[in-house]
Amino acid sequence: MAREWSRYWRSPDRPIEAMHAHFARHVYHRHSHETYSFGMTEDGAQSFTCRGSAHTSTPGMVMAFNPDDPHDGRPTDALGFTYRIVHLGPGLMSEVLDDLAGRRTGLPLFAEPVVHDPALAAALRALHAALLGGAPALRRDELLADTVRALVRRAATGPVTVAGGSGGVAARVRAMLRDRPLDDVTADDLAREAGTSRFAVYRAFRAAYGMAPSDYQRLLRLREARRLIAGGTPIGEVAALTGFADQSHLTRWFGRCFGLTPAAYRAAAL
Repeated sequence: MAREWSRYWRSPDRPIEAMHAHFARHVYHRHSHETYSFGMTEDGAQSFTCRGSAHTSTPGMVMAFNPDDPHDGRPTDALGFTYRIVHLGPGLMSEVLDDLAGRRTGLPLFAEPVVHDPALAAALRALHAALLGGAPALRRDELLADTVRALVRRAATGPVTVAGGSGGVAARVRAMLRDRPLDDVTADDLAREAGTSRFAVYRAFRAAYGMAPSDYQRLLRLREARRLIAGGTPIGEVAALTGFADQSHLTRWFGRCFGLTPAAYRAAAL
């Protein structure tokens, strides 16, 4: 079985990160990102669930995840898969699109998690290679604009929309969790905030965001851990600050959701 490996890159001054990895045993726990995330399978096949459906990405296919799009991931077979992925902050996406259009634009929505488009895959690969390959800043900016333009023109289906109905309950709960990510909130706390029962909260939240409130709370803590690690806080201290039992506990969940260790992420940030 091939050895697993990963390389990670993080911009020091813009919300853009990239990873190149091969996984044969690693399984991603269900998670989401604050960013738009665009992946491209180079070799093998990876299977995942997103938006209630199962998908498989094979060589040349592009995966497109909106911010807070819950998904998991695993090798389709024992041979594993090699892939590249780029994470772009919503603010950066908006900045690039506004610049391209010469006016204010809305954020795009990618309705299909897997897109079979060789031209789009080539654009994403070129951007990714430039980021990890140390290309000059001007070249990276040019490729970023080209890739965002291609992604929106060839794969986006419309502007981001806000869910209604039970989404109102879920949105209030999510806002509370975002405001208090490190607090030891209870199901009763969430129910009082939403003005409904604990079961109704759980059902509405899963329907709107694809995971339980406790999973989302842990994800928020992992995101905060990433910010602290990137800022130079020691990993053991980060674990304590973000509500994990110890550094090993943080490391396990960090790997399950992000595909690398906190130490590897710190190295990329530095």
